[in-house]
Amino acid sequence: MTERPASFRKGTLWNAIVERGERALASGALMPIRTEMEVIEDEGVPFLVRAVSNLERKAKATQPPSGGAPPKNPFLAPYEEDLFVGYVAPAHACLLNKFNVYEHHALLVTQDYEDQDALLTLADFEALLRCMDEFDALAFYNGGRMAGASQPHKHLQLVPAPLAHGGSRTPMDEAVARGRLPFRHALGPAPQSPAQALAVYRELLRATGCDVPGTPYNYLATRDWSLVVPRAQESFESISLNSLAFAGSLLVKNRELLERVRAVRPMTLLRAVTGTELPGLK
Repeated sequence: MTERPASFRKGTLWNAIVERGERALASGALMPIRTEMEVIEDEGVPFLVRAVSNLERKAKATQPPSGGAPPKNPFLAPYEEDLFVGYVAPAHACLLNKFNVYEHHALLVTQDYEDQDALLTLADFEALLRCMDEFDALAFYNGGRMAGASQPHKHLQLVPAPLAHGGSRTPMDEAVARGRLPFRHALGPAPQSPAQALAVYRELLRATGCDVPGTPYNYLATRDWSLVVPRAQESFESISLNSLAFAGSLLVKNRELLERVRAVRPMTLLRAVTGTELPGLK
């Protein structure tokens, strides 16, 4: 068995993320996506809808190099130095999300290549709970490209909570507490231990028909709940949705699409991409 690098020391991860973020921002390694945010309330959920001004910057930066050489996998060592936070036992690395919308957005990637279509394992939950014990976060996994994954290498993600100042951890929390999520899903308790989190995750997958590898779904977890959402499509019209949408946070490419979300209503998008029957339609 290959010997793994030492993991971060308990109680140090949050400060490491903050310090590395400051360094990466100064060096240009971190390229935040600037947005304008509006709150669009729909069915009791105050959705955070952000319109982007510089996605073209991300597209340019991620274009493959000239000459036909394949792009390097950014989730395999050697990592981009200014984005590397530390190793997380038993078999993961913590990196900063290079193109972040939320400050201190962290990625938890497998040190060896695993596919993003693969189901989560006990090792994934061991690493995830080590991180969630260090700081309050919304954790999520985009299970495949149709679920919003932009990289094929397995990676979980953590965004510090709350997602908006002065609010609940996520805009969806109150609806979760009421048990009133109007789209296809399965809801479970918060992760308490790696074994319990894995068992709950597997049960939620079975409940939604997502327990076969390659079936697209989104997994979300906070210190209060866990959620699996099956996916029928990746986008609504030209609006792509990943796990964050089911926590009440949407990202669109421009103001015109923000106005489209306002007109159609955010819950309509969530119903559409989960294959949920729309009210009044058969």
